[in-house]
Amino acid sequence: MTTPTVAVRHVNIGLARRLKVGERSVLTAIGKAPIAGPVAVGPLGLAGDEQADPSVHGGLGKAIYAYPAAHYAFWQAQRRERGVSLFDETLPPGFMGENLTIDGPLEADVFVGDEWHFPHCVLRVSAPREPCFKFNAVMGFAQAGRTMALAGCCGYYLAVDQPGTIAAGETATLVPGQRGLSIAQALAGKWAKHSR
Repeated sequence: MTTPTVAVRHVNIGLARRLKVGERSVLTAIGKAPIAGPVAVGPLGLAGDEQADPSVHGGLGKAIYAYPAAHYAFWQAQRRERGVSLFDETLPPGFMGENLTIDGPLEADVFVGDEWHFPHCVLRVSAPREPCFKFNAVMGFAQAGRTMALAGCCGYYLAVDQPGTIAAGETATLVPGQRGLSIAQALAGKWAKHSR
């Protein structure tokens, strides 16, 4: 059996900015853009990246957000079906708010506690992303968060076990943890609580 790998397509960072949501203005750092070359990875995330609300994204347990590139086609189709995307344009890397756009296992095959051993750092899977109203605003339709939760294409947060650097094009070996709770199962459990 081959050891699963994770390949980084893009490393994305962004600064917190104001976003108009209905009648109010909120601070968000969901807008990320690719950066070239190695980026320093510290206990609280990538150098040059900000989080607007550390209770949701940030801190030691949610330092870095990874998102499978395979899901981008799904979101392009969702936006096209709702008339949000006028020209069916390709969504740019970082559009989902992720720090790492990856090729690798999807949520059902990634487990809390799995480690990704990159050449110069080690990251550990910690939790699924739980979409919020800011995600709805960026995606352009009110049910985007619900769509993400029901489809299970949420991506996952990573804690930094060994600081260092990371760059686009690098590959990590996935070292399995206890494999007790997949990201898909964790998201389903959290969503079930919200649905009550």
